Amino acid sequence: MIPRYQPADFAALWSDEEKLRTWFLVELAAVRAWEGRGRFAAGTADTIEKKAAAIDWTAFAARAVEIEETTRHDVIAFLSALEEQIGDASKAVHFGMTSSDVVDTAFAHILARAGDLLVERTKTLREAFARRADEHRHTPCLGRTHGQAAEPTTFGLKLLTYVAELDRDIARLETAVGEVRVGKLSGAVGNFGNIPPDVEDEVMASLSLTPEPVSTQVVPRDRHAAFFAALAVVAGTLERFSVEVRHLMRSEVAEAFEPFGKGQRGSSAMPHKKNPILTENLTGLCRLVRGYAATAFENQALWHERDISHSSVERIIGPDATGLLGFALDRCQRVIEGLVVDKARMQQHLDAAGGLVFSEGVLLALVETGVLRQTAYGWVQRAAMRSRDEAGVSFFEALQQEPEVTARLDEARLTELFDVAHHVRHVDTIFARVMGPRG
Repeated sequence: MIPRYQPADFAALWSDEEKLRTWFLVELAAVRAWEGRGRFAAGTADTIEKKAAAIDWTAFAARAVEIEETTRHDVIAFLSALEEQIGDASKAVHFGMTSSDVVDTAFAHILARAGDLLVERTKTLREAFARRADEHRHTPCLGRTHGQAAEPTTFGLKLLTYVAELDRDIARLETAVGEVRVGKLSGAVGNFGNIPPDVEDEVMASLSLTPEPVSTQVVPRDRHAAFFAALAVVAGTLERFSVEVRHLMRSEVAEAFEPFGKGQRGSSAMPHKKNPILTENLTGLCRLVRGYAATAFENQALWHERDISHSSVERIIGPDATGLLGFALDRCQRVIEGLVVDKARMQQHLDAAGGLVFSEGVLLALVETGVLRQTAYGWVQRAAMRSRDEAGVSFFEALQQEPEVTARLDEARLTELFDVAHHVRHVDTIFARVMGPRG
């Protein structure tokens, strides 16, 4: 991933140095397990660990790359570089193991750690949305469907939908991290031909991983597909919010705005512009995260007990998808915390709707008087279209000029139906469903 979109903690986690250090931890854990079963002399693992303590992993990574130029095999290059560092004790390293025992287990270790970072960020973002939603719990605004005025709602309810969605995202992420926190030390085709299951059990426990119950040469990739799919769903949440902000920032809407810093510029040509650059950027990044999920699905079908068609893909999508989503979560946090809300503009749009947003209430009130629904619908629609087409005629006035309506609903009843409070009377109940009762 290019540095522009890679948070520092993800860059460090996916560095070559960290990858090789994690490979070493897998190898060391295996040596220690073998030593406990008498395969190697007591103290072998400690000797290797002490020698490795002096390793400069940045220099080590460079040396491994140099060796790989000849071996054309990254794990063999790693083992060769390790032999140079720890000498004779290296004979105990990689005993009974195949490359994927190291690579898949280390990949699970790093991927799970990346997932933990994403869970933490998503929880933080959820709390930011919850604060802003509660702040605007009773801020009335125009609800829109199909981009058109629909019925009154509150801006807090609009934001609350993201709180609930992020709760689901967190649950999915935690499940996906659990599914991918799985390694294997079962040998070349997964049948423990040269390494016993109890060694695998001990190694995985020492790394806080779970052994894959039935592996081939690799951990089955359905686990990884589910992981990257969970990331894609989180990205969808961020994009849904981003698209909403972009619409609300449109000049003719202008109800809410991204934060705009002092000295910030919106356009190289037009000094008046405040473009939705943060949420437009988020929209693009989320497309990428979804794309990585599609490639993870393609990795499920490998030949026989294993091929390496998945390997090149995962070298890219592991750091890119997790790092991009981490960046996107940080950026979304900045947007929601700094979101500028224009309450007056929201009220203006409610008022400008001319009462049309109360049409369903009028329809239902007529049905309650005994009128057939479709008959009542025609009366209300006729008044609504007239108020749209004739300047200076409000929906309320148009209804008062419909004899069939006024015969059943007097002015006092119509006035009751044109009250925003009727539409938002259950706001606190909805909030309690998501955030619990107020203390």
